[in-house]
Amino acid sequence: MNAVVVGVILMLALTLVRVNVIVAMTLSALVAGLTAGLGIKESLDAFNSGLSAGAEIALSYAMLGAFAVAISKSGLTRILADKLLAKVDARGQGSQTLLSYFILMIILACAISSQNLVPVHIAFIPILIPPLLVVFNKLKLDRRSIACILTFGLASSYMVLPYGFGGIYLYSILHKNLVDNGLQIVNTSVPVAMIIPALGMFIGLLIAVFFTYKKQRTYKSITVTNQNNHEPIKNPKRVMLVGSFAVITSLIAQNISGSMILGGLVGVMIFSLFGIVKWEENGDVFSKGVAMMAMIGFIMISAQGFASVMQATGDIQSLVNSGASLFDGNKPIAAAVILLVGLLITMGIGSSFSTVPIIATLFVPLCLELGFSVMATAALVGTAGALGDAGSPASDSTLGPTSGLNADGQHDHIWDSVVPTFIHFNIPLLIFGWIAAMVL
Repeated sequence: MNAVVVGVILMLALTLVRVNVIVAMTLSALVAGLTAGLGIKESLDAFNSGLSAGAEIALSYAMLGAFAVAISKSGLTRILADKLLAKVDARGQGSQTLLSYFILMIILACAISSQNLVPVHIAFIPILIPPLLVVFNKLKLDRRSIACILTFGLASSYMVLPYGFGGIYLYSILHKNLVDNGLQIVNTSVPVAMIIPALGMFIGLLIAVFFTYKKQRTYKSITVTNQNNHEPIKNPKRVMLVGSFAVITSLIAQNISGSMILGGLVGVMIFSLFGIVKWEENGDVFSKGVAMMAMIGFIMISAQGFASVMQATGDIQSLVNSGASLFDGNKPIAAAVILLVGLLITMGIGSSFSTVPIIATLFVPLCLELGFSVMATAALVGTAGALGDAGSPASDSTLGPTSGLNADGQHDHIWDSVVPTFIHFNIPLLIFGWIAAMVL
């Protein structure tokens, strides 16, 4: 039996029964190595040799985590949340429909910014959303539409905007793994290849907001405790100025150096140098940042090790040959199968960032064998990696929205976050990812 098939199926089975993802990938890699006749030592050597490939990505995540903690400690996100609440109160006597769409637009802007402009990931959600629940209740907004907006901002922005976490996904992960597996493509072409799949997500968002969850939904008025018990922020104007300067400088540093590690470091240091975050708190900032992103970082490192073992088995080429003969040059069927396999793997792992090394190892050679163009291959692999992120119960893109919307216990994670985002984002991604593979 093909060792790569054994490894992937076992990994999926283990993750779907809730075995820890890192454990599942490690065990599956060893089993695949043994199936190919490598032996324990050779399998471990191959796994260990792949771990170093994920070190830079994991460190980038940790540094961005530190930047997110510094932004949170500065009070910048609280100031933004307070300003939003003030605008909501000021417009409270106006049209409820206009006010509702105004709030939804602000939430969408915050979600997109959290991945690229102000890379705090999901850290803004527990700060911004719980105080707004009382407003949502008064306007009778369906929280499922807000979950879709948050997930769209968290997932779609890293697919097309190469800054912050988008820079990690598009350049450090997707482009690197495409090139490592034999695809000749410049990094700036990768975001372009992802535009059509991202358009599918945008259409799904419009359907969710203006059709599926447009009707009003009644919630109980439950007070959310411990959400406004904060010490007042001293000199909020200075915090805003320094915060804006830190964000802009971080983006410039990333663009010039091409390194998210340097970008995150510059942002943290500016907060410290201007006294917004106390110098003696630097150690705490970095510790919390690493802790926030540690699991994601270790999963991504493990994924690189898993991919390395798959390559060491030597069974990828035979799988590619079998796949090519099975599809017999039928690109439409091949593209659909590739996307569906990507959906299953990402749903199991819960992280698109960790899925790409596995997907690229399997499908870049197959796409080249079947004659897909460079851009079509990038779109297929990138979309296959992102598929399932929105609809996975273990994904940050669904866990984050639930953490804020369920602060009063009235938002179910599976039925109000996972199912709505799966329907409105994964299905359009499948369709538009397939279209991208056909037209690019």
